[in-house]
Amino acid sequence: MAHRCINHKGPEGDEKFVDSNQSQQLITNCIFRPGLVRIFFGMTRIWQWLIVVVLAATGCHQRTISTSEAAAERQKMVEEQLKPRGIHDERVLATMAKVPREEFVPQNMRPQSYADSALPIGHDQTISQPFIVAYMTEQLRLQPTDRVLEIGTGSGYQAAILAELAKEVYTIEIIEPLAKDASAGLARLGYKNAHVKAGDGYQGWPEVAPFDAIIVTCAPDKVPQPLTQQLKEGGRMIIPVGSGMMDQQLYLLEKKNGELAQRAILPVRFVEMTGEAAKKSDQ
Repeated sequence: MAHRCINHKGPEGDEKFVDSNQSQQLITNCIFRPGLVRIFFGMTRIWQWLIVVVLAATGCHQRTISTSEAAAERQKMVEEQLKPRGIHDERVLATMAKVPREEFVPQNMRPQSYADSALPIGHDQTISQPFIVAYMTEQLRLQPTDRVLEIGTGSGYQAAILAELAKEVYTIEIIEPLAKDASAGLARLGYKNAHVKAGDGYQGWPEVAPFDAIIVTCAPDKVPQPLTQQLKEGGRMIIPVGSGMMDQQLYLLEKKNGELAQRAILPVRFVEMTGEAAKKSDQ
């Protein structure tokens, strides 16, 4: 036979069931030793409140970043990380100083939002170092009328930068939870011209091609042909290429007279492109 007793874990308590042997012991404790029971439950409640206080105090030590602090950190990032390394495009610099990077990193990483490094965003993915975001964006030479394709949405930060500089941004993320979070974040910040799709970016987005610019933020071992086909005449593509994370180069491609001119411009380290790109590299 089972009896119901109240386990006082909070103001309302929660219910659990005990068997007959346990209930006999419970009855013995509750009926024949009432004073001790009152002391026991009193001490239990004290310990519960002490735990709450400790947890609250621990939470207070987690540093948050205010809106004004974030704005100051962004400007510092521009002055100390971007300009000294050769980022000169005024539109790019202004955009990097405007877009709230802290909105695209996990809550516990927000104090490090403007650090001179990539940061983890979950699912074994990262948000790129601010300099790399600015550098790749600057290389595209975006115009306000451009339509841009991004492969590898990640947190959505790069898409937000692009959305400030171009007319329309189409971005594809293979990891569905990241795609959903990025889409929600971009919408929350008002980027109506950023369109997110969950899927394999290797084939690009032919339904809305061609594009004035293409940016790829994950590394295949060679440039996917479908992407080159979706690049407009006169368009530019920037993409990390290499096998493994230790042997990658950032390539800039330009389509002229139907032909692609490409050159390596920077050694980099990106997460590898998965999906169809990974299958082709294994063949």
